[in-house]
Amino acid sequence: MKISKKIVLLGQFGVGKSSLLRRFLENVFETDYKPTLGVQIKKKMLDLPSGDKLSMIIWDLEGFMAIAKARASYLLGSEGFIYVFDVTRPITYENLEQELDFIALKYNNVALQVIGNKCDLENHDIAKNHLEKKGIMVHSYVSAKTGEGVQEVFTDLAKKLSK
Repeated sequence: MKISKKIVLLGQFGVGKSSLLRRFLENVFETDYKPTLGVQIKKKMLDLPSGDKLSMIIWDLEGFMAIAKARASYLLGSEGFIYVFDVTRPITYENLEQELDFIALKYNNVALQVIGNKCDLENHDIAKNHLEKKGIMVHSYVSAKTGEGVQEVFTDLAKKLSK
């Protein structure tokens, strides 16, 4: 059976959403930064352990200072969110609690994974400690540059969505 799910990448400008997606889709990383304008939509088929096929329709949104400023139509019909922050830039995770509260209020039936990106650049203990003190669960710390943990983020979400 073929299953189709809409996934949305969320997070501020420059956290690496597009780089994560490119690493997942093509296993490449580019050093030149090109901000996403509006939305980019990509698709990837995954084989599930059940034998089913999952078509992940991934929406890569431009970065916003707050998710509430994103067009509601971009988020409509989402079944999974990957919220990305940059472990090297505290401004991208200091208000994470409010962002997650907004998601829980407006999209409480949507599977969510919180991801710290750029763990290759810096020890991510500062971000990790800050978020642990606030009781925020981070699914994983990854690197779009090296590929560390990127495939697992998407395959873990695929497994959640196929249940």
